[in-house]
Amino acid sequence: MRAAFYERQGTAKDVLMVRELPDPEPEAGEVRVRVVASGINPSDIKTRTGFGGKAMPFPRIVPHQDGAGVIDAVGPGVLASRVGERVWIYMAQWGRAQGTAAEFVVVPSVQAVKLADNVSFEIGASLGVPAMTAHRCLFADGDLRGKRVLVQGGAGAVGNAAILLAKWAGAWVAATVSREEQAEVARAAGADFVVNRHEEDVAQTVRSATGGHGVDRIVDVDISANIDVAVACLARDGVVTAYSTETPQAMLTIPFFPALLGGFSFRFVYVYSMPQEAMGQASEEVSACAASGAYAPRIAKTYALDELVEAHQFQESGTAVGKIIVRIQNP
Repeated sequence: MRAAFYERQGTAKDVLMVRELPDPEPEAGEVRVRVVASGINPSDIKTRTGFGGKAMPFPRIVPHQDGAGVIDAVGPGVLASRVGERVWIYMAQWGRAQGTAAEFVVVPSVQAVKLADNVSFEIGASLGVPAMTAHRCLFADGDLRGKRVLVQGGAGAVGNAAILLAKWAGAWVAATVSREEQAEVARAAGADFVVNRHEEDVAQTVRSATGGHGVDRIVDVDISANIDVAVACLARDGVVTAYSTETPQAMLTIPFFPALLGGFSFRFVYVYSMPQEAMGQASEEVSACAASGAYAPRIAKTYALDELVEAHQFQESGTAVGKIIVRIQNP
């Protein structure tokens, strides 16, 4: 099979290559997927560059956690009827050397989730890490119907997913952005209220937009930088969930008395260590949202496998608005 891989950490240009590798074979409880589309996440870049001093977990890595395609082989213990099934994949490269930047990938059967016929492979490859993370951030503390949600970073992959899922679940959603292009993406996802954090006082405008009530949930892309805004925006007994940080050295200082008096809760979500029950619920409900037609993420750009260096560079540039997809092969 043709696959992209790297054998040392470094820049995309220096370490990524596309070559022929042996086709992987599924073992017990596994399926092999003929990959049509592969999605890039910030965590893929962090593994390649050694973010936070993390060493390579394997001598050779085929990158990317997310993807979509068709099951073409199954291992012992998996129903043969799954062959031919359209699926989306999550956490393909977690604890494994080979991810979805290849013509074939082998994953545990549970991580290849049925993809509805009306959902494109590109959207399927946009689920995975962003949607699973957003789902946990939103629903770990109960139903959202009638709730007010603030998404910090509404144009990012997780932020965009959070808007889409929260609206699907019946919530009112506010989102912060940094520029007008991002505002358009947040509105297209269904955000009821969009705040440019560089031009407006986020806490003041969100409080005003909610009639002074504040928001019940916050999904935050950088809580260490946004903690004061979070405390000022939360309604009584509100919850803020953080899933990312700008630097591995980031520190978080919580204003104790405002948090105490407000009864606030703070949750931290790392998708790769989510409880199995939460992963199962997330994959089921993300699939349902996509099948309903409510999950329509912004695709920033689609690249060919031979253009993977450029795709990774675009992801790292910080200028991409939406999900970056790598088209591996035709269905």
